[in-house]
Amino acid sequence: MKIAIITGASSGLGREYALQLAANFPEVEAVWLVARRKALLDELGVELSLPTVSVPLDLTNEADIALLSRKLEDEQPDVRVLVNCAGCGYLANVAETDPALLSRMCDLNMKAMTLVTRVALPYMGEGGHIVNVSSIASFCPNARMTVYSSTKAYVSSFSLGLREELRERKISVTAICSGPMDTEFLDVGEIRGNSKMFKTLPYCDPKKVAAGSYRAAKKDQAFHTPRAFFKLYRGLAKLLPSTLVVKLAKT
Repeated sequence: MKIAIITGASSGLGREYALQLAANFPEVEAVWLVARRKALLDELGVELSLPTVSVPLDLTNEADIALLSRKLEDEQPDVRVLVNCAGCGYLANVAETDPALLSRMCDLNMKAMTLVTRVALPYMGEGGHIVNVSSIASFCPNARMTVYSSTKAYVSSFSLGLREELRERKISVTAICSGPMDTEFLDVGEIRGNSKMFKTLPYCDPKKVAAGSYRAAKKDQAFHTPRAFFKLYRGLAKLLPSTLVVKLAKT
């Protein structure tokens, strides 16, 4: 069976990826929705036109990733689309952040994405697509979100390297570098109302980000950065000294 796997599917951008999947990849016959909150996954499944499988996992737990690996081994699907959307970010100086939150950002944003990709790759063939959700934070470290922005730099770097590795297999890999979106990410990370930068930045629409992501994947683009403002920022981050940009990009 041809399937898609979407992590972080219970809310926000991950939910949008699920809602727009069928229209963009009509060959997909079912979608596996991965997140911790099974009730939300089940509710989402009712809204989709595709058959869905709720896969409630905590991707910071290697044992749960092993469960996903065994499910793939048992069912032997043809994974046509993998969307690594699960992620988290917390606003605070490193010295003032609970070590458990620092660990969670590293485990979810980097380790989980890497391992989920690894267990899915044996079941992906020619014409498959991998979409990794990075961030504009990957362009330069953001003080007060130092760990988050560093993990997203990993996501972009990982995506570009993996893209080259999978070129002969004709599997596309696209990193999505979006600006902030009005989702629960801002509340969970205690960002809303606590950052002047987030108050002034233009926001991205999750629906448009998901649609643009899928277009970019089908065009085999390495990166997708929504909105002209953030495209300009990406260019400036490449041209200007990082020691200057890090001061301008402070959250």
